[in-house]
Amino acid sequence: MREEKIRPIAICVCRNGDRILVAEGHDSKKGQTFYRPLGGTIEFGERGDETVRREFHEEIAADLTEVRYVGMLENIFIYEGQRGHEVVLVYDGRLSDANLYEKETIQADELGQPFKAVWKRLDEFGPGKPPVYPDGLLELLGV
Repeated sequence: MREEKIRPIAICVCRNGDRILVAEGHDSKKGQTFYRPLGGTIEFGERGDETVRREFHEEIAADLTEVRYVGMLENIFIYEGQRGHEVVLVYDGRLSDANLYEKETIQADELGQPFKAVWKRLDEFGPGKPPVYPDGLLELLGV
């Protein structure tokens, strides 16, 4: 059994009009596709804005500009049958490579595991539609 502990993470919401860039995930236990802005675990001694810059560079080989703190969310969830608890620092930022805004899908990699980042319209989330995590993100963004 894995140790249960709170994980500090930072994510960055990149907007393109009414769309945001999100990682697409799937929970096989729930049979659910879901989305989450890119980011990851805050390393010891690292500030949240440094985390999102590092994660974007590692995951999609992209640099961020105009990174600004938006707020904090607490995310308690079940994923693949395991309980999770995150404290999430949420940032807003811009991709320095304008060409990335033109792509529908961006191939990404997390520690050797490929995944895809996609541009999704904000109205593609909500009741009866695939969720975007962490819970409360849309409200924090004023949607």
